[in-house]
Amino acid sequence: MPSWCWTGARAVLAACLILLAGCGPDLPSYGVVSRFSLTDARNRTMNSAELDGKVWVANFIFTHCAGPCPRMSGDMKRLEEAFPGEQKLRFVSFTVDPDRDTPEVLGAYARRFRAGDRWYFLTGPRATLHELKRNTFKLGDVAGNLEHSTRFALVDTEGRIRGFYRSEEPEFIQQISKDIRKLL
Repeated sequence: MPSWCWTGARAVLAACLILLAGCGPDLPSYGVVSRFSLTDARNRTMNSAELDGKVWVANFIFTHCAGPCPRMSGDMKRLEEAFPGEQKLRFVSFTVDPDRDTPEVLGAYARRFRAGDRWYFLTGPRATLHELKRNTFKLGDVAGNLEHSTRFALVDTEGRIRGFYRSEEPEFIQQISKDIRKLL
C-alpha cells in the first residue's frame, strides 16, 4: 500500500478518535461544585471529596417547611428508589435553615422519608451553605428568610453541574432519571 494511503488512513482514524472522545452525555455544563465540608444527619463531617467519582442529585430544603419541601423530599425518595443499588449515585439535601436543622433534626427528617445510605442531609455554617446555594448552584441565598428554589441539580462524576430541573414540572422525574442514566 502506498505511503500516502497510510497517512490518509491515520488522519481518518485520528478524526474518528477525536469525535468519539467528544461523544459524552449531551448535557450542558453549568460550572463546577466548589469544595465543601458540612455535617450530615449522623453528626459526622461529610466532605465533598466523598462525592468524587459519583453522579449526584442535589436540592435545598428545610425540615419544618409547610410548603414544597415535603414534596421535594418525596421526589428525592422516588429518585432513590428508581435506582436501587446504584453505587455510583448519591442524593444530597442541603438545609437552608442551619440554625434549626441540627444533625439530630435532619436525622429525624431522614427517617421520616426512609432515606437510604446514599442520601445525605447536610447542615453547617450559614456562610458555607450560602456559598453553595448562591455562588455554586446559583439558586438564591441562605439569608435566614427560608426562601429557596424548588429546583434539583444534577452533578456528574467530575463535580460539574450538568442540569437543573424544576420539581413542580410534570415530567421532572422522567427527565432527571433519563439524564442520570446518561451520566452513569
